[in-house]
Amino acid sequence: MMVNPNIRKKELKMQYKQMKQDMGIFIIRSKANNKCFLKATPDLRGVINGTRVRLGGGVHPYRELQKEWDEFGPDNFTIEILENLEYDKDESKTDYSEELEVLQMLWEEKLAGEDLQFYKKRI
Repeated sequence: MMVNPNIRKKELKMQYKQMKQDMGIFIIRSKANNKCFLKATPDLRGVINGTRVRLGGGVHPYRELQKEWDEFGPDNFTIEILENLEYDKDESKTDYSEELEVLQMLWEEKLAGEDLQFYKKRI
């Protein structure tokens, strides 16, 4: 029996939309100096990949980070997930922007206490 490819495509799209992405916060840390970039996001894998592509293409919005990425090279930076944010047991909750914002602030405070400097968005 032949399955209609359009029906299969719709099923796969629906499955993808129902998947829960890993959410949380990640850091890009320079090995050359004491600077870092932090980002809390509902889609860790997608945003990390997108950030790598932007940096590799020279179009990251944080110009200072982009300049040093170009200058020192990608091998002089580490990218790591600092913390995953768990989904609520309540399946109806879909907006985690407040929790991600709080997570970002907590990590900024913690890392500032460790004397890390943050890349500024514009220079």
